[in-house]
Amino acid sequence: MPVDNQVYDAMADSWWDESGFLHVLRGLNPARFGYMQRVLTEDLGIDPRGKKTLDVGCGGGILAEEFARLGCAVTGIDPSERSLEAARAHARAEGLEIDYRQGTGESIPFPDATFELAYCCDVLEHVDDLRKVIAEISRVLKPGGIFLYDTINRTFQSKLVMIKLFQEWNWTSFMPPGLHDWKMFIKPEELLPLLAENGLQNRDVTGLKPGANPIRTVRILRARKRGEISYFEAARRIGLRESRDRSVLFIGYAAKAA
Repeated sequence: MPVDNQVYDAMADSWWDESGFLHVLRGLNPARFGYMQRVLTEDLGIDPRGKKTLDVGCGGGILAEEFARLGCAVTGIDPSERSLEAARAHARAEGLEIDYRQGTGESIPFPDATFELAYCCDVLEHVDDLRKVIAEISRVLKPGGIFLYDTINRTFQSKLVMIKLFQEWNWTSFMPPGLHDWKMFIKPEELLPLLAENGLQNRDVTGLKPGANPIRTVRILRARKRGEISYFEAARRIGLRESRDRSVLFIGYAAKAA
């Protein structure tokens, strides 16, 4: 089944609605943004204030707003105009200055060496041409710039969790049919060489996994299925956290050669 990226148009109103499906991604922020903020400010000693930062596949601005509050000068691109409308409206309501533009990772609408930071989260497993996306991100990064990413590993475990448990099995599913295609998931040993080919030296890669054990996770999904809790609350209770286990989700960063 092909990936259905039209869901980001069809469900654009749910980006900032706690009861809506796309708001579930905000429940991932404590783990993934916590990692990225630590990498930038502690591991690399970067002051993010004023840094020109590109969000590739920004959707409704769930992660762009986190970086804006950190002081970054954020630009977000996304192919879904309806998602961008939701992102602009929410940024205005929050008093945040974020530049949202329509665009794709395969053809980023900016000159070479425009940004000091770039990130791409929940996106690489959806794109038509992964090699082109990585090349474009490297192109628009300045020498010495930092690229942060997360994506889904292509393993038996990810098929069980992301496809069967989350998407196909009626008693636990909460994702729209066709949101993910297991064949498009990316192994770290496939992504890292692509980064290197494009002058991006990978510095770290680690896993993300639920804090809840498997039995509790299933119970949470069943509660969501019965309508007892929201999508966001389900994500909060599952409690994604960093782990050495990269079998389902992994996160990391790379630096562009100076």
